[in-house]
Amino acid sequence: MDWLEVTVVTHTESVEAVSGIFMEIGAKGVSIEDPLDYDQLNQEQLEWLSVERKSLYETDEVFVKAYFQPNQWNDEMTEIVTNRVQELKSFGLTIGKGIVTLQTVGEADWAEAWKKYYFPVRVTRYLTVVPSWLEYQKQQEDELLIRLDPGLAFGTGTHPTTQLSLTAMEQYVRGGESVLDVGTGSGVLSIAAKLLGASDVTAFDIDEMATRVSKENISLNPEVGEIAVYENNLLQGIHQPSDLIVANILAEILLMMPTDAYHNLKENGVLILSGIIQSKAEEVRSAYENAGFTLKQQLTMGEWNTFVMTKVKD
Repeated sequence: MDWLEVTVVTHTESVEAVSGIFMEIGAKGVSIEDPLDYDQLNQEQLEWLSVERKSLYETDEVFVKAYFQPNQWNDEMTEIVTNRVQELKSFGLTIGKGIVTLQTVGEADWAEAWKKYYFPVRVTRYLTVVPSWLEYQKQQEDELLIRLDPGLAFGTGTHPTTQLSLTAMEQYVRGGESVLDVGTGSGVLSIAAKLLGASDVTAFDIDEMATRVSKENISLNPEVGEIAVYENNLLQGIHQPSDLIVANILAEILLMMPTDAYHNLKENGVLILSGIIQSKAEEVRSAYENAGFTLKQQLTMGEWNTFVMTKVKD
């Protein structure tokens, strides 16, 4: 069977947002070709990284490719994707060219060709994200492996916002905590929380596809045990006071959550907010401080910010 490959030429900043757009409209899979991923790995001088950059990437542009059955697509959908990609600029994201192209590919091309762009990635001191189909030996005894199927998209651990979230979690999950993962996407943060020692993890996402994807990725990591996953709009209607809340979503969405986050975090609990572009950082910080949180730590990577905040009293 042939598939329709829909490609958006974009920028690293917009990779996860564009992937989310595709999954929301019914993509059967998404692949990401981002030269920055290779460059980061190459800087680490990993012995197993034998493929040359030029054999993978012809340019420095980022290509987010989604796969649809031909009868799923029409000209109106091309216009919808184009408009939604352009709207990302209003969130402070750089979208690059932002153009949309279409081509037909065979079953084998869709199922296998994209896999060459994914490698094991050491994302923090202890955490390494490993594509589910690859054999990988730990490089050190205390290394923790998160197995994901990147073809399902929704975040693979390599984006700066995810790396910042994981770095913060590595510092503040000490063992035995209850954790809420808001906007779980791929489930990578929930899986990491369990690997780091959290005793109870609950994940939420408004998108039904994301909840399915996260459950599938959790199943690839049987050592983490049970993680509850629910379809829900942020923390609306949730009454589950927890030790730590993590949310890696766009700043505009984070601005909808301060009150619900406050009511769902235990006294002296930790709130990790990621996905905050520099232009929105002050607005997000102020909104959460006004809701009763105190900024404990700020992590940055390029234009991205992650806030670690605490709730000192009810």
